[in-house]
This record gives sequence, C-alpha cells and structure tokens, in this order.
Amino acid sequence: MTKLLPILLILGYGLIMYLFSAWRTSRELDERSTPLADARLKALTERMAQAIGIDRVMVHIYEIDPVNGLAAPDGRIFITRGFYNKYRAGEVSAEEMASVIAHELGHVALGHTRKRMIDFSGTNAIRMALATVFNRFLPGLGVIVANLLTTLLMARLSRDDEYEADAYASALLVKAGIGLEPQKSLFRKLEGLVGMGGGAPAWMLSHPKSEERIRAIEENEARWKRAPDG
Repeated sequence: MTKLLPILLILGYGLIMYLFSAWRTSRELDERSTPLADARLKALTERMAQAIGIDRVMVHIYEIDPVNGLAAPDGRIFITRGFYNKYRAGEVSAEEMASVIAHELGHVALGHTRKRMIDFSGTNAIRMALATVFNRFLPGLGVIVANLLTTLLMARLSRDDEYEADAYASALLVKAGIGLEPQKSLFRKLEGLVGMGGGAPAWMLSHPKSEERIRAIEENEARWKRAPDG
C-alpha cells in the first residue's frame, strides 16, 4: 500500500485539477453564452432530437471569436460566435452547422467528457512516473521527455474520440434525413476556416486531419450500404 500511495496521490491530484478545470469552464460558458435562436438551425436540431428520441437539443452560442464547437459535461452543446458568424456570412450552411452539433452530441452520448477525466488523471500519473524513471538516466531532461510522450498519448486518445464522435454524427445525420454530404463538405473547408493543423505532423494533433475524417466517414457509409438492412 505504501508503494501505491504516490501513484494514488498523483491520480487524486489529476482528478482534482480536471474537476477544477471543468468547473471553471462551465462557469465561463454560463457567463458568456446565450441560447441559439436561429429558426433554420433550430428546425434541424429538432429533427435530430426526434431521431434520437429526446425533447430537444440544447444549443448555445458561446461569445468568443475562434471557430469551434464544444460539449459541456451537462449535455449542452455550444457553437462559438466566430463559427456562427461564418454561418451568417454564408461560408457555412445550416446543414454543415447541424453536422457540428451532431458531432458534439456524439461526445455527450459516448461519455467522452467522463472518459477524458479518467484519461487526464491516468496520463498525469504516467507523466510523473516516466519523469522519475527518465531523470535517472537523463538528468534535467527526464521531465521534458515524459511530457512529450504523454502529450503524444493524449493526442492519440483525443483523435480516437473524434473519430467515434464523427461516426455517431454520421449515423444521426442519416437518421434525421440530413445526410452525410454536409458533414463531408464542412471538413473540406474546415482547415481554411480555422487554420487547423498549423503544419504539425498528424500524430501530434488532438484532431485527425480533415481528409482522414472524410475517408472514415465514407468507409462507414460504404459499410452501412453493404449491411443486410441498409
């Protein structure tokens, strides 16, 4: 038990830090967001809500400029003002925005918020353990190496979550009668909208490359069409 105590303390510290970060994010979202009032988008979210058997999809506008969408731990979906402005300017269609909302619903439905809490705590413990080991052989560099390795691990876990949320969104968009073309067309233009990637290698990114996400969507589409009940 004594040998496990440092690991338990690290896990506990990671959990506390994650919960604090989640609380701070939730408070910021409460203070800087308003309910979505766009009639066209609300009509599409109502179709998605009907498809998954819920009363409504709670979507809010988060008053920040970057182009992004996110899901809160309580199930609310947020579209940033910057993203919404792209829609209002005609750079993004209503159906493409619906695909973003469907993706964030996937994160909620698949429990990714809870999973990230576990991942964060676990990788924090791994980081500390690796730093201790590497410092014996690379004094002064052990922490840097440990941080790099755990950053790569977290990026990989995050990319897996994104693929899962994309697949959920695809299924929902099909069931709601919106189809998959808006999801694919958004990814074709997404890097131009947000400058995603910045030239970093794919294995360093927390989100997969757009072309890889489109390929995965098309593979799912082909598999569903081959299914006996497709």
